[in-house]
Amino acid sequence: MISAIELKRRKEAKPFKPFRICVSDGKTYDITNHDAMFVKRNAVMIGIDIDTHSLAEHFVECAIIHITCVEDIATAEAA
Repeated sequence: MISAIELKRRKEAKPFKPFRICVSDGKTYDITNHDAMFVKRNAVMIGIDIDTHSLAEHFVECAIIHITCVEDIATAEAA
């Protein structure tokens, strides 16, 4: 199981590497820049429809316990 600390490390990695969060209901969320996610103790807030100014249209909250895997995504695939 992934922890909040590990998600925070991925978010703050330099250089940032895009990654995908997979959750128990089958949905996936691509984190394409460090501004697209906020890590809480037991959940993450994921920005949806991030624009060129790193502004999100809205956020989805996902309990960390429901994250089934986190995987790297290729830079070209993230774009």
